Amino acid sequence: MRRAIVTVVAVLALAGCEAAPTAAQTTAQTQPADTVRLAVEPGGRFVVLAGPISRHAAPFLGVASTNFYLLRSFIDTRSGQTAHQLYVEDSYPGAERHWDAARLATGEPLRFIPISKNEITCELGCSYAEEFAAALPEPLLRASPQGFTVLFTAHSGTQKAITVPPDLVAKQLAAIDQARATRPLSITPGPNPAPPPPR
Repeated sequence: MRRAIVTVVAVLALAGCEAAPTAAQTTAQTQPADTVRLAVEPGGRFVVLAGPISRHAAPFLGVASTNFYLLRSFIDTRSGQTAHQLYVEDSYPGAERHWDAARLATGEPLRFIPISKNEITCELGCSYAEEFAAALPEPLLRASPQGFTVLFTAHSGTQKAITVPPDLVAKQLAAIDQARATRPLSITPGPNPAPPPPR
């Protein structure tokens, strides 16, 4: 089991290095539990707001940076364009799930964003780690002071309901408003302005 835990940590560390938006994994143990973390991408183009971390299942093999979710927002400081996500890390044993769709509990579909998928180990049965997200329109956040639930479904037929409570929505919106107020846009003309980085 010790070797499996080391493998989990190594896989998650590599996944976190692939792109800055997935770096939430590396802050799972150090981020204050009730705050929104602000980071500026290299070059200052994007402001990333990662909300408080919550669990959707027990830590896999006792590794703290597994089985959590959070809200995160990306603000393009040049165009003002903003994208929001409900980000999920899911580590589990057994058959690969292949998460591939998301919708609100009320039925409205949401854009599903696959981020990464890794095989942790197959020594004594296989285990996997998947990162994925649902794109959240800002009007949805603004209209959900009571919170909301997103249903993720997998190719395997598995479903996972993630309920985002009111306090997380309120904290994320407050952080977004503050970031916009304290970081005025530096609009720079360019041939093809890039959209926010979520995948």
